[in-house]
Amino acid sequence: MALSALGACGSDLVESRPALEAFTPEEIYQRGEVELADGDAEDAAYYFGEIERLYPYSEWAKRGLIMQAMAYHRDEDYPNARAAAQRFLDFYPTDGDAAYAQYLLALSYYDQIDEIGRDQGLTFQALQALRTVIEVYPESEYARSAILKFDLAFDHLAGKEMEIGRYYLRRDHYAAAINRFRVVVEDFQTTSHTPEALHRLVEAYLALGLPEEAQTAGAILGYNFQSTEWYQDSYALLTGQGLSMEASGDSWLAQIYRQMVLGEWL
Repeated sequence: MALSALGACGSDLVESRPALEAFTPEEIYQRGEVELADGDAEDAAYYFGEIERLYPYSEWAKRGLIMQAMAYHRDEDYPNARAAAQRFLDFYPTDGDAAYAQYLLALSYYDQIDEIGRDQGLTFQALQALRTVIEVYPESEYARSAILKFDLAFDHLAGKEMEIGRYYLRRDHYAAAINRFRVVVEDFQTTSHTPEALHRLVEAYLALGLPEEAQTAGAILGYNFQSTEWYQDSYALLTGQGLSMEASGDSWLAQIYRQMVLGEWL
């Protein structure tokens, strides 16, 4: 009966939230579930949050808090999703839902990656939060998904470095381009962008008249990525100028090549 009365207020929620003091925490929680099932995540988050306000430290408040974080995330209200998830972790760090709270926290960063343009701050925060899921909750049902998303976010960072490096390369700003491609080779070598980064280094170093560095970048391609199109392109560039794909000199690339040959890839 009380739940029905609470539901009758639903159409007026946007203009005026109903007073909930007369309802039990279970009734409020159930109303939140109804709103969530109806696709109204914003109102669901409101109801789940009211439980914490009216019945703090209760079991229902704890359940409502994790559901509030989930509802905010579903509503794409990422700052509030993060705040609710973090509050759950602060209050209930050993609870069985702590892994889910940490995963929601990570998702609230991860799901914004494509919205942030060149600002990579949220991507780094997503990586940190995903790493926590992987390391602190390795046996949880969220660990595998966190690993996959971690790899994608890591690849995204490398992709941004490549995007900026290509921009500089197209405008003949070779030193600036090399700096970006070097970051990919040194810091993101496990991503899908490494073969292209090495090829772009071949292009940039040849343009600067530094054949030893270009040959060494080509040698790394030949050692580790010979089956890629980037190896073929670099091979054509180097041999077209009478150069071989051999490591030479003592540049940072030569050091990486020696480490790779010794099985000590950075």
